[in-house]
Amino acid sequence: MTLVPANLHTKPFAGLTGVVTGASADIGGAIALALVDLGATVCIVARRASALEALATRAGAGSHPMLVHPADLTRGLEIPRLADRVDRELRRLDFLVHSAGVIAFGTHESAPTGNFDLQYRANVRAPYVLTKALLPQLKSSQGQIVFISSTAALRARAGYGQFAATQHAFRALANALREEVNEAGIRVLSVYPGRTATQRQAKIFADEGRVYRPELLLQPEDIAAMVTAALRLPRTAEVTDIKIRALTQSY
Repeated sequence: MTLVPANLHTKPFAGLTGVVTGASADIGGAIALALVDLGATVCIVARRASALEALATRAGAGSHPMLVHPADLTRGLEIPRLADRVDRELRRLDFLVHSAGVIAFGTHESAPTGNFDLQYRANVRAPYVLTKALLPQLKSSQGQIVFISSTAALRARAGYGQFAATQHAFRALANALREEVNEAGIRVLSVYPGRTATQRQAKIFADEGRVYRPELLLQPEDIAAMVTAALRLPRTAEVTDIKIRALTQSY
């Protein structure tokens, strides 16, 4: 009789590593926690060191410690420093999850151009440059890349033009990248969540004058569950796009 290792099913990502950007926010944090719970060693990235440290303390018993890396990825030298640290300390890279980003509202007539510039740097340029920097490690391990986008990438609404434009670009990056790297064994997934119970969403509801009922929205853990399920698929399959929304439409 063949003995099966005890952690084969409970820790399917044992020995694997990941980088999650935007990990101080609700969705990125939930994905990072799900990855370490499945056995991965994860480097968590965001601007606020205190929030990253707080997230690291939430890792379950028996999980690998998270590698905390505070960084503003819109700044020039931050991405090379992160890539160097991944190479030195993780020594391999199996998962890259892009969950960082900013959002600003306003009509075409009223929205400051500076807001557009910031969203481009954070939502488009930073993930593009970071992916480029980490591709050698991802190719070596035949890794996987996840783009956490928004339904704004699928439909632009009034007052969301700047943000939607960056999400359309984000989607285009993922689609082109997939065609470029599939032959190297790399899978690329785009996720388009509907409204999710996050701190950002609470502010959006307030700005819109709506009652915020987080229990009726998607939960960050829902998105994390979908991402990890896709990452665990056999290599005969690739999920390219996941559109996910709350079951109860409360807005």
